[in-house]
Amino acid sequence: MFEFLKNIMNTKEPALTNDINLVHRVLKTDIKKLPNPEEDEIIFGCGCFWGAEKCFWKLPGVVTTSVGYAGGNKMNPTYYEVCSGLTGHSEVVRVIWNKSEIDLSDLLKMFWECHDPTQKNRQGNDMGTQYRSAIYFKNENNKKLILASKEQYQYELNKKNLGLIETEIKMIDTYFYAEQYHQQYLASPGSRQYCSASPTKVKLKDFAGSNYKLNAHVWENFDWEVDKCVLRSDNNPIKNYI
Repeated sequence: MFEFLKNIMNTKEPALTNDINLVHRVLKTDIKKLPNPEEDEIIFGCGCFWGAEKCFWKLPGVVTTSVGYAGGNKMNPTYYEVCSGLTGHSEVVRVIWNKSEIDLSDLLKMFWECHDPTQKNRQGNDMGTQYRSAIYFKNENNKKLILASKEQYQYELNKKNLGLIETEIKMIDTYFYAEQYHQQYLASPGSRQYCSASPTKVKLKDFAGSNYKLNAHVWENFDWEVDKCVLRSDNNPIKNYI
């Protein structure tokens, strides 16, 4: 992805500073909104953030998403700095969700299933620490559920003789928005339909504390047996009730 972007992206494109308001291309919400008392926030790293963001914005109950950089040691990094591997940041998706409509369990199910968390510092053809699998949480109350989901998913992977989970899980308080060009990239006119994720095709089942709220038909829209299935669907969010 990096080589492709070098040819089409202006290296001087400014970062999304706090004084810039940007409406989500699909959800029509403020991508920089803070969660209200009925909402919560989490950050996922699943490889290239283009396809990963689409996975999450399609889920009913997700209020807004954005892509950015987290987990590193440089303030306000650019895409090119992150791609150098010297900032320590990973490409991530910030998700705000309505707790009455979708549970963190549902978001964790999407996270574990939409990529291969056993791949270390890579995802598919994209290699480097910026593509590492990661869950960054801001709410300490979510830690127990995250770790329980990891334990269950490792159990499911073991049954298929697959590898150990390499996902970085930690609490953070800093997230940097990626350049405007990257926001909801797959929904932008003329976008290159690219996704490097390599799902394990293993499903996350019930786990300690799980409280799934999405109906089964929602997950029928994500057939991980189909290569790059997220690219084959439209951009519209899925309705939980049909």
